[in-house]
Amino acid sequence: MPDRRRATSSIPGSMRSGFTLVEVMLVAMIMGMMMVSITKLMQAARRTRDTIHNFQETQLAGPAVLEMITRDLDGLITTGRPRTQWLKITDRTVNGQDADRIDFVTTTDSLLILTDDDDEPLRADINEVGYVLRPSPENDEFLEIYRREDFGVDTEPMEGGDYTFLSDQVKGLNIEVFLEDGPDPEPEDEWNADSVAPLPGSGPVANVGGTSNAGSNEDSVGGLPAWIRISLTIELKPRIDRESMDFSGADKRTITYVRNYRFPSVLRVEEGAIPRLGIPPAPSAGGATDPNAPVPPGDNTPPTQDGSTPPPGGDGQGFKDAK
Repeated sequence: MPDRRRATSSIPGSMRSGFTLVEVMLVAMIMGMMMVSITKLMQAARRTRDTIHNFQETQLAGPAVLEMITRDLDGLITTGRPRTQWLKITDRTVNGQDADRIDFVTTTDSLLILTDDDDEPLRADINEVGYVLRPSPENDEFLEIYRREDFGVDTEPMEGGDYTFLSDQVKGLNIEVFLEDGPDPEPEDEWNADSVAPLPGSGPVANVGGTSNAGSNEDSVGGLPAWIRISLTIELKPRIDRESMDFSGADKRTITYVRNYRFPSVLRVEEGAIPRLGIPPAPSAGGATDPNAPVPPGDNTPPTQDGSTPPPGGDGQGFKDAK
């Protein structure tokens, strides 16, 4: 009788199931390609994030600085001040880049808060203000812009004070001064105490530098120009060290914001015609008014001996210029 037991056969070890070397290498290659793709995707996402962040910083920094300068210029004060201390614009160059400076006195409330003996906050209604640039200590290709503020007004309104950091992405600040309007006005580089300001309605005067024509006088020295043009150049700055910026050209990384500011014609007048507050005369001991005291302005202002009406503020003695 034949043996019906199931025949079993042994399988050699070399024939057991497993991965071959080709299969392992193929899987490693596929995983490597996936890792490269994921890495490139992450780099693209990081660059996009940095690009958006840099553009947002640029678009916020430029207009914000110009808006702050415009706000301070809107509060520029000339009452009771000599014309030579109304405005000062200095032509400067730092690291081969335009770094002009502007200084004046404004009625903008002070941003720097001081405290008195009782630790109560104090703010000045009139302050010395300026905008100045310096080289960036971290990157010599960029400049830093600061806002200068001096609490109140002292004898040197264009100097001193504390400096507040505004931005470190600045590539240049150029301020052009224009003495008059016209289709092709010729700009001046700076404005100081020796500059000659054309009065509204008068003819042209000489350029900045102190020399004037026959139609000018001492009252036209200093003062305010007709308008100025402020050009602030901001450039994208890497958020991290050695960040690649090859995603955009140089023309896309640099943005120049321009603001034209025209000074009111009521401020560009002769020093004697500046409106001043009239001080009412003090009554005498007997209740009568001193006839020699200055007369406050108003509808009932009596004429002078020659029949003319005195200027606002009486005879000008009721309000002295602050020296």
